[in-house]
Amino acid sequence: MTLPTLLTIGYEDAELGAFLNTLHAVGVTLLVDTRERAQSRRRGYSKTALGLALKDRGIGYRHLRALGTPPAIRKAYKLDRDFAALKAGYALHLATQGAALDELGALVARERVALLCYEANPATCHRSLIAGRLRELGLVGAVEDLAPPRRKG
Repeated sequence: MTLPTLLTIGYEDAELGAFLNTLHAVGVTLLVDTRERAQSRRRGYSKTALGLALKDRGIGYRHLRALGTPPAIRKAYKLDRDFAALKAGYALHLATQGAALDELGALVARERVALLCYEANPATCHRSLIAGRLRELGLVGAVEDLAPPRRKG
């Protein structure tokens, strides 16, 4: 049995249209938002607006708030940009999120899922930690990071 592939994507510096085209081009059927708060200063990326834009493209939307980075960890990371510290703190948080991980695993088993967060680089984003945990649990095989075109200038 082949395990499903999990996709990840960040919207940092991506125009909404290009972001949506990237998802559509690879056949994403469900975008799972892994932000603790599904709000954005970027037009079109807050929960309601994004959900509607995705629906127009035939893509579902699910916000799994429990998989977001807890505020204290996020705040510390913004101050020192120490990803190793974020990774350690987030791993402890993730260890308490079995129900959300189970739900995500079930979604990935039946849909073409992309995990969403802000950061363009998955290596400095908690979504890579979620993907890694799902691989450890044997719920996904490959993990592919999508890179929508970035705004110029």
